[in-house]
Amino acid sequence: MSILTLRNLGVTLAEPLFSGLNLTLSKGDRLGLVAANGVGKSTLLGCITGTHEPTTGDITTARGCRIASVAQYVPEDRLYETLRDFVLSALVPEQQDYESWRVDVALDDLKVPFEMHATPLSDLSGGWQRTAMLAAAWVTEPDVLLLDEPTNHLDLSRIGLLQNWLANLPRDTPVVITSHDRAFLDETTNRTLFLRRDTSRDFALPYTKARDALDEADAADARRFTNEMRQAQQLRKQAAKLKNIGINSGSDLLVKKTKQLSDRAEAMETAARPAYNEQSAGDIRLGNSGTHAKAFITLDSVQVLTPDGRPLYKTGQKWISRGERVVLLGHNGVGKTQLIRMVAEALRGGDNGIKHAPTVVTGYSDQALNQLDLLQTPLQAITHRFDVGDQRARALLAGAGMTIAMQDAPSAKLSGGQKARLAMLVLRLTEPNFYLLDEPTNHLDIDGQEALEDELVIHGAACLLVSHDRSFIRAVGNRFWQVERNRLIEVDSPEPFFASALMDH
Repeated sequence: MSILTLRNLGVTLAEPLFSGLNLTLSKGDRLGLVAANGVGKSTLLGCITGTHEPTTGDITTARGCRIASVAQYVPEDRLYETLRDFVLSALVPEQQDYESWRVDVALDDLKVPFEMHATPLSDLSGGWQRTAMLAAAWVTEPDVLLLDEPTNHLDLSRIGLLQNWLANLPRDTPVVITSHDRAFLDETTNRTLFLRRDTSRDFALPYTKARDALDEADAADARRFTNEMRQAQQLRKQAAKLKNIGINSGSDLLVKKTKQLSDRAEAMETAARPAYNEQSAGDIRLGNSGTHAKAFITLDSVQVLTPDGRPLYKTGQKWISRGERVVLLGHNGVGKTQLIRMVAEALRGGDNGIKHAPTVVTGYSDQALNQLDLLQTPLQAITHRFDVGDQRARALLAGAGMTIAMQDAPSAKLSGGQKARLAMLVLRLTEPNFYLLDEPTNHLDIDGQEALEDELVIHGAACLLVSHDRSFIRAVGNRFWQVERNRLIEVDSPEPFFASALMDH
């Protein structure tokens, strides 16, 4: 049964985001909404909820359909509320008085500790804030649930809980999920919509299988377009020959035939659909400057401490050599980021027991992108640090998907994805031979993640990285260190940790 129908939907802001979108959402659909940054995923969700007016087309819903949407962030003016009060306020006043038990059920289903109920949202992590918004949406008993990047800020344990929670929803409740987490999409969806500026495509498959089908469809379009343009070119050649003969012979019939052939060629060229070519959000290209050192980094039973000095674990004897991409595995709070910071400190000349080869040039990106000065413009971020000149800097920024207007505005105004691409550009220009990456795929769209994967692998980069993105870890990692019982051990594969972490809730 159809719950929601989009007909010829399109949105144009400064430029078209998407157009000609037709989609029917039925009971039981779990739709993954996939697109490059800036194409309009959140805008489309806003059109469905009625908070954004489409430029063209219309949306119809079943009678009495209730739609709930979970945004990416809690509004700043509501961060003072406690977690429970935030969820309770989603109910109408009479329900708040007599059916407040619904809040407790929703929070219990999402495994929110009781002691957290009275905590102000401002004191909670981004992951728990996201959980509060999810509970507030679900407590209203919606007929359609929209989730915008629901795994942001979640560790694998909470991602596993969310996967199970979605699996246990009533089977006929449609859910639309925007996400760049490929593994999560595979686990939670049965349809995939690839949102594009033109010719969006919808497949009744989860992400990975849908992506294969999309590639096949795009390749077929490319072959069809080439064939149609070749036929049109042949018609034009025939028309040109007949035109010359007709002029020389004075034959009106041949002149008429010439016009018919030209008209057919023009109609064929007009109707031919070019192969899909997404306007890139910007290339991600990293370098890997040379070094002859065998061991880039050496850890000799280094004690990893919390920021306030409490012991977490010892590393034992570990080292990272050329081409080794080491992934740190462990639950939130065990000290993965702290080890990354200690290595970064040692590479800046700090004396904390971590040794490094003198030829190591490090590229460091933390999960908050603190290496960027958000008061600077992207142009200043490049020209103030690197000797490239304004013209070259603008070309580099354009290659990272930034318009002239973006280049000259404070970096604080960039989207999360644009900031991530700027950070990757800064890394590239640093010309490192060793990368320290803390959640590098945060805010990157899927194309950006795959580009980063390819660059790290193709260039044989040496790196130490932390990530909750299972697909990224599987693609990049060739060594794995796991924090377990106050020590750092090497494991053969991340899969046992993934399985354990996803069930640990």
